Amino acid sequence: MRMSEIFGQTLRKPPADAQIASHRLLVQAGFIRQLGAGIFSYLHLAQRSMTKIENILRDEMNAIGGQEITMPVVHPADIWKETGRWYEIGSEMGRFYDKNHRDMVLAMTHEEVVADLVRTEIQSYKQLPRLLYHIQTKWRDDPRPRAGLIRVREFTMKDSYSLDTDQEGLDVQYRAHYQAYFDIYHRCDLPVIAVKSDVGMMGGKVAHEFMYLTPIGEDTIIRCDKCGYTANRQIARFQKPAPMEEKPRPIQKVATPGVTTIEGLAKFLAVPQSRTAKAFFSVATVTEGQEDVEKFVFAVVRGDMDVNETKLANAVKAKSLRPARDDEIRGIGAIPGYASPITIKGVIVVVDDLIPESPNLVAGANEEGYHLLNVNYGRDYQAAIIEDIVVAEDGYACPDCGAAMHASKGVEVGNIFKLGTRYSESMGCTFSDQDGQAKPVVMGSYGIGVGRLMACVAEEHHDEHGLSWPITVAPYHVYVVALQGGKEVADCLCADLESANVEVLYDDRDVRAGVKFNDADLIGIPIRLTVSKRSLEAGGVEVKLRRSSERTIVSQDEILSHIASKIEALRAEIADKVVTMPLPA
Repeated sequence: MRMSEIFGQTLRKPPADAQIASHRLLVQAGFIRQLGAGIFSYLHLAQRSMTKIENILRDEMNAIGGQEITMPVVHPADIWKETGRWYEIGSEMGRFYDKNHRDMVLAMTHEEVVADLVRTEIQSYKQLPRLLYHIQTKWRDDPRPRAGLIRVREFTMKDSYSLDTDQEGLDVQYRAHYQAYFDIYHRCDLPVIAVKSDVGMMGGKVAHEFMYLTPIGEDTIIRCDKCGYTANRQIARFQKPAPMEEKPRPIQKVATPGVTTIEGLAKFLAVPQSRTAKAFFSVATVTEGQEDVEKFVFAVVRGDMDVNETKLANAVKAKSLRPARDDEIRGIGAIPGYASPITIKGVIVVVDDLIPESPNLVAGANEEGYHLLNVNYGRDYQAAIIEDIVVAEDGYACPDCGAAMHASKGVEVGNIFKLGTRYSESMGCTFSDQDGQAKPVVMGSYGIGVGRLMACVAEEHHDEHGLSWPITVAPYHVYVVALQGGKEVADCLCADLESANVEVLYDDRDVRAGVKFNDADLIGIPIRLTVSKRSLEAGGVEVKLRRSSERTIVSQDEILSHIASKIEALRAEIADKVVTMPLPA
């Protein structure tokens, strides 16, 4: 491909809304263009890299027995209603009517479609196990698209679906995906870790996310370096400190004028925050039958801890949570800043599992300017739910070994779920076992976003001058620069390289040398060849790796074999990173 013919152009100035390097550089280097919020066009260079990533995905899925298919982007809503997700998923689902006024869905994921295929294609245990996958467009109407391709609304995803007769079969396919995913990321030269995660809207009981650790990430990962415990903070556990044992004391109302925060309360009463009870008010949307209803949730945690909204939503089985308004708080008989669940009726009270063990806490009196001393769970109020609902923080004790854990930011680049029979039971996906008994198919679901993966590779591999692609996903292997006195030789060199199956981006433009070199660095092709009068007089073609400042002159007779060996060495370097990974407990 000649730079003089390529569609799109490099830009000298970054886009005004770019907040991270990958967004800025992919736009400046002519890879992507934004059409709308979270909606992008992928130009020629990006498409080549995306195709290479997709082919790596195909390689690894095929290697574990996957069969590639293609499923629709548009679904009749009926199948989503069968599983209940039509009612459980909020505004991020793309809903519309067709011309016959039937409810339709833009695909967010394809569990329902797979289940619909299974119930028509699978009848016997002899047809299992199976593994299906496709690489397809998805739509999720994210309210906060950001960071270029990191968080978008329209995206391409590889999702695969395992079908088994039992849990043991699912375990085998889950383990195969776990390793295959690490192989994929290693082949893309992207360092990742696997963490336990919330199952979210997918359902099931076990899930892992694959995280690229980076300060730009929105997810927080809690890790223990001593024993290896790792989890997304959404579900991370920790060893909670055991409160001192003491007998319940009588409740005492005290005046606390103008004291509406835990920090202020602890200071005013000269007590540690751990001796206070913190109230958290939210309104949960829950599905009852086929209707969404709102329920007021009054959560209580110890004052030195914070509510984990994912844990809380899971505890009350909510499809979403929103903060309660002051008028809603007052409407249940509580006072913002002075609230406790004592005497409160008609709400879902949820307490963290540390609260029943924590005697004589300070809590609100549900009266402006007053708090209560010596509030005790069980004696003074009860809860509908007692569960772990607090956030694990940096420095908290590991739940497995007790060592101090630490927090890191990360971007999720893939996820795997043990769905079990959640979809097969709701959609009637059964098979006849060896005894002729009907059993539900056991399913797993596994996803990787292609564009996000490419963006994370760009985030990992760049410098102040531009992108620096790994050889496995670079849009081209070699960037050839023709300068004064070298065009004729460069033309022949490009033809010879392409005949040797080397992918070449040829900068044949009539522009200054500085522009060509700047664009070569910006685009980030792994190997740069410069042909000029000076290089020819020095003995041949100048060779430079994008990641290195070293330049060497290679004779024209040896250049083809030299480049072939360079490409092979770069590939081998990445191949060495593909290693067997242990599945975390």
